[in-house]
Amino acid sequence: MSIDDALRRAASSGANQPAPLEPYNLFTTDPVLADAVTREGAGGHTPALVEFGQRVGSTEVFEWAELANRYPPELVSHSRFGDRIDEVRYHPSYHSLMELSVAEGLHCRHYDGVPGAGDYVARNAAMFLMAQVEVGHGCPISMTGAALYALAHQPELAERWGPRIRSRAYDPRLVGAGDKPGALIGMTMTERQGGSDVRANTSVAVPVNGGGPGGEYRLTGSKWFASAPMSDAFLALAYGPQGLSCFLVPRVLPDGTRNSVRLVRLKDKLGNRSNASSELDYIDAAGWLVGDEGRGVATIIDMVNGTRIDCTTWAVALMRQAVAQAGWHVSHRSAFGSTLIDKPLMQNVVADLEIETEGATLLLLRLSGAFERAVADPGEAALARIGAAVAKYWLTKRSTTVVREALECVGGDGYVEESVLPRLYREAPLNAIWEGSGNVIALDVLRALTRSPESAEAFVGELERAAGADHRLDAAIRQVRGALTTAVGDEAGARRLIERMAVVWTAALLVRHGDPSVCEAYIRSRLDRDRGSELGTLPAAAAIESIARRAVPIR
Repeated sequence: MSIDDALRRAASSGANQPAPLEPYNLFTTDPVLADAVTREGAGGHTPALVEFGQRVGSTEVFEWAELANRYPPELVSHSRFGDRIDEVRYHPSYHSLMELSVAEGLHCRHYDGVPGAGDYVARNAAMFLMAQVEVGHGCPISMTGAALYALAHQPELAERWGPRIRSRAYDPRLVGAGDKPGALIGMTMTERQGGSDVRANTSVAVPVNGGGPGGEYRLTGSKWFASAPMSDAFLALAYGPQGLSCFLVPRVLPDGTRNSVRLVRLKDKLGNRSNASSELDYIDAAGWLVGDEGRGVATIIDMVNGTRIDCTTWAVALMRQAVAQAGWHVSHRSAFGSTLIDKPLMQNVVADLEIETEGATLLLLRLSGAFERAVADPGEAALARIGAAVAKYWLTKRSTTVVREALECVGGDGYVEESVLPRLYREAPLNAIWEGSGNVIALDVLRALTRSPESAEAFVGELERAAGADHRLDAAIRQVRGALTTAVGDEAGARRLIERMAVVWTAALLVRHGDPSVCEAYIRSRLDRDRGSELGTLPAAAAIESIARRAVPIR
């Protein structure tokens, strides 16, 4: 056989390579999402989620995501005439992603409906779908979506900015908010010397004409991390005469001139490449006080809490997309005489990935439902208070492990940039540090147990909804109940406590709502610890073949 004949034969053989997974419907192919959305009160939104799942899963949107990350944003500090402009320029695909998310209302739809009617659950489900394809642009979407929680402390500012925050029109121009149909809001808390310890900040705010709530101040200071620097305004922390306070700092002032906000440089980050993260300086910049002086942390924390659940959503979204890619690959790739998914060892790995992801999805949607009902139900509010921290801590950490193992299922093809998996892997660690690293979140859980003892009661009550269904789970619930009574003050043991809380909560949700085979495998491996130290070590008794096939998206 000639060389040309050999090459033609190889080219015509199909080369044992799976076709791309996309286009596919991210909503209808998820084995647990639709039922969870309905169970948490958002079933009426299902048709819209089906439509959005198809749109987000299109080849076009996947291509936008690839291009927005291949061609990252660029800082342009000066115009060609030498004027200071402090702008960030993005690839057109980034703007396409932003326009899609804003039009879908991912930043505002939870403000539009009646509390308890499922709008927040539906919004989180839609965010979950979008983040599977591209999560970087979700940063300004999330911060804008949470900004009104903080602005509510200053009604006149909320009234002025609210309509533009709730608008579904995306306008990337750096012009006055009054000249735009919609606005985006960012957040600047972190400083170089303090990091998570925001009370170590050194930025200062000087009142103009007496200042006071809603009044004007002049801010000077440097912020070490300011994501989405092309936002129309930032919520910022700075020290006023009465202590650390929260301010709304617009990029463009009401008279149309640019505020004195200088972009120093963009961060060259591990992941999240489509999103610009900057260092910026406030140089006698105009800002307006939100709430009372000295109450800055209490004010801005409402915005932080709103974004924390989005970090959790993104973490689980990365898990689902990675497992979908792995499941698709192993069901269409042959080796050693059969399809990979027919190999017991691969089945064990994929099944382990699937039970982790299904449990995480149930936990995320249950938390979304608690937030949805928190306004009217004190018990749900108490659960959301501690549950958000538990879920954020655990799921953002599990995400990295799941994405890594899913990437290994795909093998070398998963390591090339044309694959979505390298981007998912780079993104995964970010969610564990954004809006509170593991230790910060662990301390938050301990604070909740100390200051809000009803949170512990609500959490135990949530677990006990599954009591009586499985003796192993009952024993674990008793263990958690006892641990919560002795946890206060045990800082060194906080991580261990939260891990157990998260695993038992997930098991309880699987007992109540999960597939029986998935539930049994999770309890055996996670509660009974009948497993190895890595994924892919489920016990022989687990229904690994049927669980593994749940990971394969059916187009």
